[in-house]
Amino acid sequence: MYQFLICFIAGIGAGLGTGFAGMSAAAVISPMLITFLGMPAYEAVGIALASDVLASAVSAYTYGKNKNLDIRNGLVMMITVLLFTMVGSFTASKVPNTTMGSFSVFMTFLLGIKFIVKPVMTTKESMNAVSGSKRMIQSVISGVAVGFICGFIGAGGGMMMLLILTSVLGYELKTAVGTSVFIMAFTAFTGAVSHFVIGGMPDIKCLIFCVASTLLWARIAAKFANKASAVTLNRATGIVLAVLGAAILAVNYLG
Repeated sequence: MYQFLICFIAGIGAGLGTGFAGMSAAAVISPMLITFLGMPAYEAVGIALASDVLASAVSAYTYGKNKNLDIRNGLVMMITVLLFTMVGSFTASKVPNTTMGSFSVFMTFLLGIKFIVKPVMTTKESMNAVSGSKRMIQSVISGVAVGFICGFIGAGGGMMMLLILTSVLGYELKTAVGTSVFIMAFTAFTGAVSHFVIGGMPDIKCLIFCVASTLLWARIAAKFANKASAVTLNRATGIVLAVLGAAILAVNYLG
């Protein structure tokens, strides 16, 4: 019962973070499983990534159905993210002491505050005014940056993508989140498979509980997000990110 409760609570946080802000479930689920269930970090990350796959996929489907998804540039960015995550990982393996796990947690908290204080009010019209070729080049450069940083520090993919899509590429918030979860579904699948191949299958009950809870709450959050106004969505996204960031910091210190 205790295991189910921890997995369900972790899934609530991860699902809301994914559905509202394209946040990686790994940022919430991993520290919860490690701290409260004493799970090995590698196994916890594998379960978190597996939870990410369906939650991101169902969120991307919901955003796509509401025409808040840029598939073409999302695919370009995804390919470069995957490639340069490997480059970043390889570089990190050659440099001593590059563990910066807390970076993504601070980033989650600060990004939440940013959405509350300075909301993204870009419109679809101004976003679509950028030429296709310019957007493609921006997607490649952004994918290189996100992939390398994620591979080098080992975390922060969803948050990095959301920050770059809204602040650098000038995406409207709903399209930014939709495109972010679309990319995350593929990157999380790649990560989960490699974790299970290398480390073996995790605790099956824990895996099922986390996947189901994350999927349920991501679906609820994505449906709400697509119906909400820009102001409401910015505020909701900001609150979710700030609360999750603060909670993960607290959990990390408890651990």
